[in-house]
Amino acid sequence: DDAETQVDQLTPLVDSIKREAGEVMRPQSATSIGSVVVQERLNELVSLFKGRTERQKDRLLDPDESEEESPTKAPPAPPPPPPPGEGKKEDTSAAAEEEEVEPFQFEPQLPKLPPMPDWLRAILDYRFPSSIDPFTDLIYVIWLFCVVAAWNWNVWLIPVRWAFPYQTSENIHLWLLADYTCDFIYILDMVIFQPRLQFVRGGDIVCDKKDMRENYMTTERFKMDVISLFPMEIFYVFTGVNSLLRFPRLLKYMVFFEFNDRMEAVMKKAYIYVIRTSTYLLYSLHINACLFYWGSDYEGLGSTKWVYDGKGNSYIRCYYFAVKTLITIGGLPDPTTVFEICFQLINYFVGVFAFSIMIGQMRDVVGAATAGENYYRACMDSTVKYMNSYNIPREVQNRIKTWYDYTWKSQGMLEQELLVQLPAKMRLDIAVDVNYSIVSKVALFQFQGCDRQMVFDLLTRLKSVVYLPGDFVCKKGEIGREMYIIKQGEVQVVGGPDLQTVFVTIRAGSVFGEILLAGGGGNRRTANVKAHGFANLFILDKKDLAEILVHYPESQKLLRKKATMLTKDKKPEEKRPSKATVEVIPPRPDTPKLFKAALKVTEQAGIEGTFAKLKKAYRPLPPPSPMHRRSPIPRSCPREDGDDSVAETADSSVIIRMTPRREGEELLTVEVAPKEGEKEEKTEK
Repeated sequence: DDAETQVDQLTPLVDSIKREAGEVMRPQSATSIGSVVVQERLNELVSLFKGRTERQKDRLLDPDESEEESPTKAPPAPPPPPPPGEGKKEDTSAAAEEEEVEPFQFEPQLPKLPPMPDWLRAILDYRFPSSIDPFTDLIYVIWLFCVVAAWNWNVWLIPVRWAFPYQTSENIHLWLLADYTCDFIYILDMVIFQPRLQFVRGGDIVCDKKDMRENYMTTERFKMDVISLFPMEIFYVFTGVNSLLRFPRLLKYMVFFEFNDRMEAVMKKAYIYVIRTSTYLLYSLHINACLFYWGSDYEGLGSTKWVYDGKGNSYIRCYYFAVKTLITIGGLPDPTTVFEICFQLINYFVGVFAFSIMIGQMRDVVGAATAGENYYRACMDSTVKYMNSYNIPREVQNRIKTWYDYTWKSQGMLEQELLVQLPAKMRLDIAVDVNYSIVSKVALFQFQGCDRQMVFDLLTRLKSVVYLPGDFVCKKGEIGREMYIIKQGEVQVVGGPDLQTVFVTIRAGSVFGEILLAGGGGNRRTANVKAHGFANLFILDKKDLAEILVHYPESQKLLRKKATMLTKDKKPEEKRPSKATVEVIPPRPDTPKLFKAALKVTEQAGIEGTFAKLKKAYRPLPPPSPMHRRSPIPRSCPREDGDDSVAETADSSVIIRMTPRREGEELLTVEVAPKEGEKEEKTEK
């Protein structure tokens, strides 16, 4: 059993060895077949593997018999290594086989797609909104353009197809394709866009789908849209393709006026008024040309001199007739029949009224477009008249005229008329967008805790002022009541005897005068500042700043503190006097400390008590003998009330005198009588 188990275990090994041997023997290429040496060697290896396998199998089946009969054999010697040339051949053959196999490993690669354009990606990523703002959404304005184009197709071409023979059986399919495309645009507008328009109800903007749809269905526009899509084309079965049956499409006229309103909001100037009035004129001429051709066809082409003779381009010739008729130029042939006379009379009446109305509208359009310029001219004329009445010098008048011209060219209107009609909130929004970046750079307002709303309030108080070249913005010594922010242009700080020396040039975006604005009243300007060219400055008055700071007490404290810090930083360093400087009036030296102490004690105990204590402390010398002669110096005159204070010893050898000099100062005099042969000493302190 154990032997059979071992045989079973070795059988897979033997089979694998045989497979390996078979694979080795199987030639894989023409190169391996040509190698005779390699083939012989492989055969030897296979025979050895087979013999070894048989012996191992017999040993496992009968281990005793195999041990007696079969002598021990030495292990076979290892095969000699192949010669160098053969090894190289084997390597070469293997490499050749790999090279031959590689081409069969074919992997198909798809061509790389080009990158998608940004506009196409934007279209694919676009998601249609659930609600549309009809006043600001650009997509809606573009869609209105498409709807207006479809409406104009019907308005302009329905009369042409009815009157002129341009619609034939050969091109009828093209006309119908264009008609049904316009109808499809009408349906999309009524089903998708109009029910999604936002509206205002009670001051709130409604964006709910159901409410927007119900609101659209209750409007007059919905009724006109439904009527405009009434399918009168079913009568084509009886009348043929007649363009007059599409006249309900003209009832979608509201989209034309809505598009005009949106374009007025988008365009910078009122060009839409001129375009719309010109369109009215051209369309009236277009209808008259169609009617003239219809009348000529009714009378018979070329039947009379008045009708169209059928030569040349029919539309151009009929349009020329309409222009001469409605504008009443004249030079037309006289009508001969009753129909021609009635037609011409109606043309004349319509032309007079239509053109008078259009000329009036054109005048209104031009007047509205030039209203600002007319106001500017009126203001300038009034100013010139005022200056002439008071005999203002010509130089001053020229400067005022220059100011008017520059203000009009740079701003388009006078500053006092800007943004007057807007509410305070909108003026603040515009001021923040235009001026906040400049005011935020002012060092005075760059401190922690500065209220942002306070800065916004300051923006609404800024006043724009234009200075002409050479005008002084401020002069040295003036009371500083304004802060200046340079919006455009340059100013120069000048000095010198003729005020022509330029110290520094301040450019747009800079600020000056802000420290005096936040300081106390009475601050004076320290420099002369004048405009180098045309300079547009924003001015903030101190009174306006005070009115604003009343509502921001915390910011007011911080603002004062910041102004004080900036003032200290800008003060020049004090120059120390040099040692060689000689003072004309030297400063008064301080009073000695010992004398101050003596005066203080004197005020408390009296002068006699003070010097009595000093006498005991220092043990003065005993008085001289009675034979001692008094000092020859005469005693001072007796003191009057309020004069000197005098104290002396018993023998009058020491006299102390306090003499008042000026307010807060006293002179202490001590007189000592000398011995014989010595001079009198006098000490002043």
